[in-house]
Amino acid sequence: MSTVAPSQAPAPAAGRPARPAYKVTSVRVLRSEWAKMWSLRSTWITLGLGLLFLIAFGLIAAYQFKSRITSGRHMDRDFADATALSLSLFGTNFAQLALGVLGVLVAAGEYSTGMIRSTLAAVPRRLPVLWSKAAVFGAVALLLGTAGVFATFLADSGIVSGTRAAMTLSDAGVVRSLLGAGLYLGLVGVIGVALGALLRSVAGGISVLVASLMLVPGLVSLLPSSWQDDISPYLPSHAGEAMFTLHHDTTTLSPTAGLMVFGLWTVAALAAAAVRLVRSDA
Repeated sequence: MSTVAPSQAPAPAAGRPARPAYKVTSVRVLRSEWAKMWSLRSTWITLGLGLLFLIAFGLIAAYQFKSRITSGRHMDRDFADATALSLSLFGTNFAQLALGVLGVLVAAGEYSTGMIRSTLAAVPRRLPVLWSKAAVFGAVALLLGTAGVFATFLADSGIVSGTRAAMTLSDAGVVRSLLGAGLYLGLVGVIGVALGALLRSVAGGISVLVASLMLVPGLVSLLPSSWQDDISPYLPSHAGEAMFTLHHDTTTLSPTAGLMVFGLWTVAALAAAAVRLVRSDA
């Protein structure tokens, strides 16, 4: 009677070490996204441009104000009620574009190169990839924006010292406004990542970002005044601006309300990106 020998797993080839089993963890996904982001030359260039815009335009605005004050020339409308704080935040609109565009590149760039397939093969659950991209780049944009606005404010305070625009960090609301500006830039970076993951196109993500932050407010200004008062404060750009505006009136949101509204826009963008990431193939 014949007997069947029990099957045995093949032994590893001689000289070939057994492959260790690696577990996908949140920390490892974060480290992977951190390494990928800093390995790109565009990251260094765009972050440098964002910081340059933030500081350079703030300094230029302060020198323009000081020269008009000392020479007695006519003060433009933009400078009529200027303070050291508003002058130091003059470059925020330019810096937000650089950081938002880089956020789009961080997410959509992997789709254009096809690297996203390798990323999702390594992290099959998918969503940790999106959360890690948003967290890593959002933190970098937050730190860079906060450092930039504080440095610009300190420099501008020295430039306009002795004028009616002079302010210091001890003045009421200054620190809150500077922190709000840094947080706003960080959230703009997160929205850029979300748009890149949602649209999976660098050109498409940048177009929607620019339209949301710059074009839509201009179109709303063409509506009847009664409609503008109801819609304008809740637009992403205006809600974000309320986060770092020093003085508010009845047509603008409070800093807390602005943060809540802009935070909801950020969450909505991330949620839409998460739904597409889970339901669509790479």
